[in-house]
Amino acid sequence: MTKNFEIIFEDDDLIVANKPAGLLTIPDRFDSTKPSLVGYLKSLQPPDAKVFIVHRLDRETSGILCFAKNEAAHKHLSKQFEEKTAAKFYLALVDGRLIPEFGKIDFSIAESATTPGKMVTAKRGKESLTFYKTLENFKQFTLVEAEIKTGRTHQIRVHFQSLGFPLAVDALYGRRDNLLLSEVKRKYKLSKLQGTDEERPIMNRTTLHAFRLELEHPTSGERVQFVCEPPKDFAALVSQLQKWGK
Repeated sequence: MTKNFEIIFEDDDLIVANKPAGLLTIPDRFDSTKPSLVGYLKSLQPPDAKVFIVHRLDRETSGILCFAKNEAAHKHLSKQFEEKTAAKFYLALVDGRLIPEFGKIDFSIAESATTPGKMVTAKRGKESLTFYKTLENFKQFTLVEAEIKTGRTHQIRVHFQSLGFPLAVDALYGRRDNLLLSEVKRKYKLSKLQGTDEERPIMNRTTLHAFRLELEHPTSGERVQFVCEPPKDFAALVSQLQKWGK
C-alpha cells in the first residue's frame, strides 16, 4: 500500500494520523477495494493486530483522526467523544463575510427526505452543536475556527449553510465545486489567460481541515493535544486571499 498520509503520534493505545483530502476514513460499503486510511493503518500493524475507529472525517476533508489499538482504549476514547470531553477544532473557509463573527449554531441535523446522502437542519433531527469564531476576514470569504461538540454527518458544512455562509468550496452544500484565482484576483483572467489556456483551480475540494484534537490519554489520563497544519492546497488558498482578497 502507498503511504499517502502522516502518522502524527502512535503508542500502545492509539494512533493519531493526518488524513489527506480525497482518502476515505473507512472502506466504502459499496466498493471495499477503494483505499481507506484505516486500511492503510491496518497494513502497518502486525497481522493479528486491530485498529478501532473512534471518529471519522468526510472524504474531501483533511486533517486529524484518532484510532484505538485495543478494546480498552477504544472504549475510553469513544466515551470521551460521546460525553463531549474530547475537543475537535476545524479551519473552515466560508463564503461571504460571516456575521456575527463568533457564536454557536445549535440546529438539529437530519437526513434529507428528498436527496440521498445529503443532510439538512430539521427539528426532527439529532441535537447538533457547533461553536465558531472568525480568524480572518476577506472581501468575499471568511476564515473560521469551528469547534464541534457533536459529530453529526456533514455537521460543519450543514451548519454554516444554514446561516447562509456555506463553505467556499462545497459541491453538495455550497455555491461552487472549485475556486479559481480569478475569483480572488480580479485582473488575473485578463493578464494571464489568453487564447485557449485553461485556468486551474486553487482548490477543488471542500475548504475544511481538522487541525486540532484534544483528549485524555486512555492509559496515563493526561490531557494531550495534537495539531496538524493545513495542507498545501488550503494554505495556498489562504495565502492568495491574504495577498489579493483583503
